[in-house]
Amino acid sequence: MRAGISLAVLLALMPAPLAAQGFLERFSYEGLGLSGIGVDVGGVVSDRLARDVTAALHIDYGMIAPSVRTLFSVSYFRSRFNDEEIRSFEERLEALVDDPDVSISVGEITWTNVTFDLDLQYVFGPQRRVTPYLGFGIGVHVRNASGAAIEGTFVEDALDTVAAGLNASTGAEITIARNVRFTVDVRGLLTSELLATTARAGVMLRFPRGGGT
Repeated sequence: MRAGISLAVLLALMPAPLAAQGFLERFSYEGLGLSGIGVDVGGVVSDRLARDVTAALHIDYGMIAPSVRTLFSVSYFRSRFNDEEIRSFEERLEALVDDPDVSISVGEITWTNVTFDLDLQYVFGPQRRVTPYLGFGIGVHVRNASGAAIEGTFVEDALDTVAAGLNASTGAEITIARNVRFTVDVRGLLTSELLATTARAGVMLRFPRGGGT
């Protein structure tokens, strides 16, 4: 009786590792290789910064699994802190001064952000004229703050940061020539210090290989 129960339990547990092994076998380095280079520009909005322009360079490094491509990106934007953020900062500084008549103005403070992303994007129907995708990725955000009031202070040092982040993206590629695609991309960014959304459009040049087309 005990032997029969043990056999039943063993049979019940066997499909799980086999399914996991089958899933991992779908990932392969064979499809990786330079498959495209693209650039795009658009706008960025965030919880702390004013709206501004953003640009990015993308390198498609081919398929790591069926319908899953690997994308490396470098993006850039430079924007000033919004009025609410500046006013909140001024109020915190005024609270440190024991004089109710003191009014502090820090002027304009800008944040330059350079992001390096690695994305995995699921491509729906890679042979279609219009190819939508969904993606998730990780990134490193390198930020530099500047402003006349904070130059050389601890505030500038505190705002000059390197932070890890997550992103989620959706978009599409539209074929406009044999190896040329028009691209649209909407991306949400999450880091410890900033929440942002970007919307960009651009062009991707495809290379004649199977990985990313």
